[in-house]
Amino acid sequence: MPRAYIGVDVGTNSTRAGVFDEAGTLLATAKHPIRIWHEAGDVVEQSSQDIWDACTASVRAAMAEATIAPDSVGGIGFDATCSLVVLDRQGEPLTISASGDRQRNVIVWMDHRATAEARLINETGDAVLRYVGGSISPEMEMPKLLWLKRHMRVSFDTAGHFFDLADYLTWRATGSLQRSTCTVTCKWNYLAHDGGGWSAPFFKRIGLSDFVNEKYARIGTEIVAPGTRLGAGLTGTAAADLGLSPSTPVGASLIDAHAGGIGAIGGRDESDGATDVSDRLAYIMGTSACIMATTKEPCFVPGVWGPYYSGMVPNFWLNEGGQSAAGAAIDHLLKSHPGHAEASAAARREGLDLIEFLERRIIARAGGASRAALLARDVHVLPEFIGNRSPYADPDTRAVIAGLDLDTGIASMERLFVAGLCGLAYGLAEVIEAFAAHGVHSSIMIMGGGASRSPLVRQIMADTTGLTVALPQTTEPVLLGAAMLGAVAGGAYASIGETMAKMSALGRKSEPTTPDIAAFHARKRGVYRLLREVDRGSRAAMRVGV
Repeated sequence: MPRAYIGVDVGTNSTRAGVFDEAGTLLATAKHPIRIWHEAGDVVEQSSQDIWDACTASVRAAMAEATIAPDSVGGIGFDATCSLVVLDRQGEPLTISASGDRQRNVIVWMDHRATAEARLINETGDAVLRYVGGSISPEMEMPKLLWLKRHMRVSFDTAGHFFDLADYLTWRATGSLQRSTCTVTCKWNYLAHDGGGWSAPFFKRIGLSDFVNEKYARIGTEIVAPGTRLGAGLTGTAAADLGLSPSTPVGASLIDAHAGGIGAIGGRDESDGATDVSDRLAYIMGTSACIMATTKEPCFVPGVWGPYYSGMVPNFWLNEGGQSAAGAAIDHLLKSHPGHAEASAAARREGLDLIEFLERRIIARAGGASRAALLARDVHVLPEFIGNRSPYADPDTRAVIAGLDLDTGIASMERLFVAGLCGLAYGLAEVIEAFAAHGVHSSIMIMGGGASRSPLVRQIMADTTGLTVALPQTTEPVLLGAAMLGAVAGGAYASIGETMAKMSALGRKSEPTTPDIAAFHARKRGVYRLLREVDRGSRAAMRVGV
């Protein structure tokens, strides 16, 4: 009987489920919102129970749309944002919130409450930091754990389990405490190469010797490769929640962007049959953006996370650049424009979302996706609203906008939108140049995430970076990457590498960049660099005498 595989993706604002066949064809998808609390001081919190409930709703809805029976599902995989989940010894939610609400037990990836703790960890200069580009980020888990110990000691001491969100989901599904190499290597400072494991000297140096003393019981004692079959599959309780059969195989998890990388980077190029992941860059653009490259040998790139051994593709090293605000930056720009209400109403009248409405107008007015950038000739954006993740590893960076006037119309909003996309593209180019300067070279960039569906976004990224930009054939590479975990766990394929070659392929590619457009972006990038100098200079000036 033909088998289907389910991928579950937990993003920042919603969960999604996708059902795929063995060839990687998408059969059905469903989406469900998740609750999020934003508080002062860069505090962002969620509920693990709410997230699980959203996962079950998404899976049930996708299964209903696919009209397949539960016993035809050969495996399921989960991916999620790299958020920290805290449970008590009975596996129940334990608060991480000043509100005291036990259900608020998830510190979201974009929560920057632990910026001071990240600085303290970086000041140790420990050798482990070499594998996060030389500087740990407050988005990672060790700063968050140190924050809990320093500011919410009761929760820290009484916790029974600390999970990356993706590993929480597989624990909830199977009862297995095994963690994924992807999550702990990329976000928990685990050293997967040469049998390194957890570093006791590192934990002692940063003030978290508790984990050493308890032999790492609360953060993971057994680390397995993504796609490894966990436990006996779905427990009876989890199967009932999801509407699936007990014992359905469950694969060890991936971080959400890394699932997108798996779903995109190893696809067959139908023009030549190639599947060489070491010549490809994955750019996964959602609320934030991840820029991921794989190499056969480790490459150390200052300000870029990694190199991580087997952090995404097994037996390859991963360098992971990123932008802390990508889609979130564009959304914020548009909502802050005085024409937002007018544009939103016009989009609704045409049955479009705001981004699609603006893009259609922009491309029609400019005469093409490449020439659309010219609309932003006099408006410039450094879109780093919540810091620079790469290549400067500066969480204190903030956005700078130049060239605004008093125009409140939709055309003015369009110019700001295009300028924001250009700013994101210039930040991406900086990461790619940092990669190349340290031996990480790529000729093609595979885009995934919601923004990848935009021809305007894809072409601006191609024109700015000089790389060919390709889409995966699937419209849902993140969900496909998660489903691949289920396919490996269920035995349909022997490895992630085989699964990528069998279940994914490359699709449409960007148009060549004309010399005049390349020259325009070169000039506009010069202004972008000036905006970065303004940000740095203004912060330095205001620190004097404080």
